[in-house]
Amino acid sequence: MVEEKCGPAEMNPSTPLWIKTPLAILAADGADASGGVVVSGGRIAELVPAGGKPALECQTFDASRHVVLPGLINTHHHFYQTLTRAHPAAINKELFDWLTALYPIWAKLGPEALRLATRLALTELMMSGVTCSSDHHYVFPDGLEDALDIQAEEATALGMRMVLNRGSMNLSQKDGGLPPDSVVQDADTILADCERVIGAYHDASEGSMLQVALAPCSPFSVTRELMRDTATLAKKCGCALHTHLGETHDEDEFCVSMFGCRPVDYLEDCGWLGTKTWLAHGIHFDDGEIARLGGAGVGVSHCPTSNTVLASGLCRTRDLEAAGVKVGLGVDGSASNDSSNLMEGVRHALMLNRIRYDATVSHLDALRWATAGSAACLGRDDIGSIAVGKQADLALFTLDELRFSGAHDPLAALVLCGAHRADRVMIKGRWTVKDGMPAGVDIEKLRHDHGAIAKLFAEAA
Repeated sequence: MVEEKCGPAEMNPSTPLWIKTPLAILAADGADASGGVVVSGGRIAELVPAGGKPALECQTFDASRHVVLPGLINTHHHFYQTLTRAHPAAINKELFDWLTALYPIWAKLGPEALRLATRLALTELMMSGVTCSSDHHYVFPDGLEDALDIQAEEATALGMRMVLNRGSMNLSQKDGGLPPDSVVQDADTILADCERVIGAYHDASEGSMLQVALAPCSPFSVTRELMRDTATLAKKCGCALHTHLGETHDEDEFCVSMFGCRPVDYLEDCGWLGTKTWLAHGIHFDDGEIARLGGAGVGVSHCPTSNTVLASGLCRTRDLEAAGVKVGLGVDGSASNDSSNLMEGVRHALMLNRIRYDATVSHLDALRWATAGSAACLGRDDIGSIAVGKQADLALFTLDELRFSGAHDPLAALVLCGAHRADRVMIKGRWTVKDGMPAGVDIEKLRHDHGAIAKLFAEAA
């Protein structure tokens, strides 16, 4: 066995790596991996039981200080919103008033601002233990036609797995919708670019780094025709579908007024009820709607922090799962969260769901939503768990801070004591975070450059 002496940056990537004897590890199906996990060729090659040794000749990484989780998976975000965190025009408002305040400000978004917002959000997520993120980008002011290309470039440069959500809005204020005219596009432009983005970036193969989903923003910003045409295109191209649904009572009232039906009825009418659809928020569904969503195999991205900030309500996670709905976690936009930290979101999910249900909602439930549940929402069976053959996406946390002193159950301590920053992150067998810092990223420069551009949004109204 070759002991690592020089640190992970100097390991030979062609030689299997034994992440040895972790403090604790969350392996799939309760498998005994207390001796560690072997990574080879970007995949998990072996789980080592207590007292065991790998069958392969390996380099080793001493993980005795680390709690090892599957890489966290973020199923809903809006990266561009990092530029308007805690904006005075929008704080202390519920969703519709919050959107009305921010849409005119987001209309100023340009390519360089989106690039830095994407870079910052991806970096922040990765530092919290995220190895795959979905981003729902739907704002396309003039000059930002290449938004998805920018995001693909940034994710590739950082080494992050990503689902590019080609969002859309074509129902503006003049049509009875919520967004201003300056941030929407016509349906022909939207559908043509959806096809272009799919052709350029959608990789459905095992272990893919980039995939594409088609993601009309919401019932109050998209026409019925665009919803239907998007579903048809997604089916033709084998892509997933994503949208906001069931977030607020205002949305229910809008759908009844505009379309003559509730949101789930509208979704079904548009051809969206299927296994390749996942919905953001999913708070205000009744029992019958939950049963229909479960029967169709739909997924829901639970966004506990955003739901709290905007006072939107409590997602019925247990009821959804019992009905067969796939439940994952999302941080949501960094103007309604106002961070991009999914490990914090795991803790918030635990606390909110105990309020909704009872104390038997456990830290393992919350961690499952952020890993295997999120992978299921995105339609991926190659990530989200620590099992032989899965992609080697891992998040390693230490319990060295004062907040963890006295903790007895390491996995529970991560959630209950408030872990928020990974010590190491691995994606596809490659270390992307080492000693808490993202590889190849100048954090100080990123903070300066992003902050400078964000100032342009500070006084806008």
